Amino acid sequence: MEHPIPADIETRMTDIDRTETVAFVDDDEMLRTANLQTLALAGLRGLPFAGAGAALAAVDKDFPGVVVTDVRMPGMDGLQLLERLQAADPELPVILITGHGDVPMAVAALKNGAWDFLTKPFGSEQLIASVRRALETRRLVLENRRLRAAATEGSKDVLIGRSPVMERLRETVRQLARTDVDVLIEGEAGTGKELVAALLHRGSDRRSHPFLTINCEALPTHLAESELFGHTAGAVTGAGLSRRGQITNAHRGTLFLEAVDTLADPIQVRLLRVLEEGELYPVGSDAAVDVSIRVIASVRDDPADLVAGQHLREDLFFRLNVVRLRVPSLRERHEDVALLFAHFLAEAADRHRIEPRRITDDVIRHLHQHDWPGNVRELRHYATSFALGLDHDRAGNGSILPRPLPERVQDFEAAAIRHALLQSAGEIQSAIKQLQIPRKTLYDKLARYHISPAEFRRDRRAGPSD
Repeated sequence: MEHPIPADIETRMTDIDRTETVAFVDDDEMLRTANLQTLALAGLRGLPFAGAGAALAAVDKDFPGVVVTDVRMPGMDGLQLLERLQAADPELPVILITGHGDVPMAVAALKNGAWDFLTKPFGSEQLIASVRRALETRRLVLENRRLRAAATEGSKDVLIGRSPVMERLRETVRQLARTDVDVLIEGEAGTGKELVAALLHRGSDRRSHPFLTINCEALPTHLAESELFGHTAGAVTGAGLSRRGQITNAHRGTLFLEAVDTLADPIQVRLLRVLEEGELYPVGSDAAVDVSIRVIASVRDDPADLVAGQHLREDLFFRLNVVRLRVPSLRERHEDVALLFAHFLAEAADRHRIEPRRITDDVIRHLHQHDWPGNVRELRHYATSFALGLDHDRAGNGSILPRPLPERVQDFEAAAIRHALLQSAGEIQSAIKQLQIPRKTLYDKLARYHISPAEFRRDRRAGPSD
C-alpha cells in the first residue's frame, strides 16, 4: 500500500524543484538581456553578470543552479571561469557559449568538465533544453549532498531521526538508562526494539557486564526451560553435563527477552519468580541460584490485548510494566526515512567497499511514498539492495548502461552472488542452494569478484533492527 506524499516532504521536494537559477555571464548587454528574457519566459530565474569576476564572487559550491557563460570575454574569459568554478565545485554544471571558430576549443573544454556548449547563433529551445538537463543534474547533486550531510549528522546518535517522536524516545532512553528498573518495550517488527534495549544497557551501571538477547519466539518449547534456567546433568534427555542457563549467564548484566509473550505459560510463571525473588532453580535441581539481572522485554502488539488474549500473563505484565517504552513505526516518522536511507546506504557502501550510488528522483519518490510495513529493517535491506544495484523492480531506475555485454554479465553475476550471501547471512551452503551452482564454482567466482562471505556474516550481527 502507498500513501500520498506527506505535506512536509512534498514541500521539501517542491523547494528542490524550484532550484532553477541560471547564472548568465556575457559582456554583451544586448545578448545578456535577450537570453535572460528567454529564461524568464521558460519559468527560470536568471542572474545576469557582465563579467567572470562578478559571477565567481556570487557562485559558490552550494549554488542552487547552473552557469551559462560566453567564452570570449575581456579579462577573465569563460574557460578560466570554468576552471575556477570547477575547482570550487566539480559537480557544478557550466554551459559554454562559443562562436563557430571556437568549437574545437569547446570540445576540449567538455573533456575538462564543461557540461555542454552552445554555438552562436543558437535557438531559444536549444538553450532551454540544455539548461533544464543541467538543472536536473544539479538538483540530484544537491539532494545527494543534503542526504549525505544529514546521514553524517544523524549517525552521531545511534537512534537516527529528527522527528519529535524520536527526539522524545532518545531523551527517555537516556534518562531510563541511568536507572535500574525493568522495561517493557512495545513496537512493530523491525522498528528497532533490540537497539533500544542495547542502548539502555550501554548507558547503565551494568554496562561492563553481559547484555544477552533471547528470541523467545525462536525457542523450541521443549528446550525453553533449560535454555533459560539451565539444568543439571541427566535432567534433560541427552544432557550428560550440567549447563548454566542464559539468565544465569546474564548475572549482573541485562537480559533482553524479545517477544516475551510467546513463551509458554509455565515458563512465564518461572520467569516471574526470578524477577520477584532474584533466584532461580535449574531444571533437576533443588538448590536456588542467586541472580541479579535487569530484564528488558519486548512485545509487538498492545500488551493489554496480549493479556486479554491470554498470550501474556497478567501478573508478569504488571511486573515487567514498571516502565513502558513504545518504538514508533516508520509510518509515524516518515520525515526520518530519507535520513535513515542515506545512513544505511553509506553503511552498505562502506561495508561492501563500493562507491555509493547517486540517489535519483525515482528513489526519492519511492522513499517518500512507500508505506514501509517492515519498518527500519525493510528500509535497511532496500538501501543495501540499492547499493548493490539490485533495486530495479522497486524504484523504477533500472536502466542498463550501454556497456559491453560481458561486463554487464559479470556485474549481474557478482550482484547475484552478493544478494545470495546477503539473504543467507554469509552462509556458503545456503548461498550454493540459492544460486544452484557447485561449491568450487562459487569459490572461484568469490575470488574473481573479490567478495568475502565474512562481510555478510558481519552484516547480520551489525545493528539490531527489531
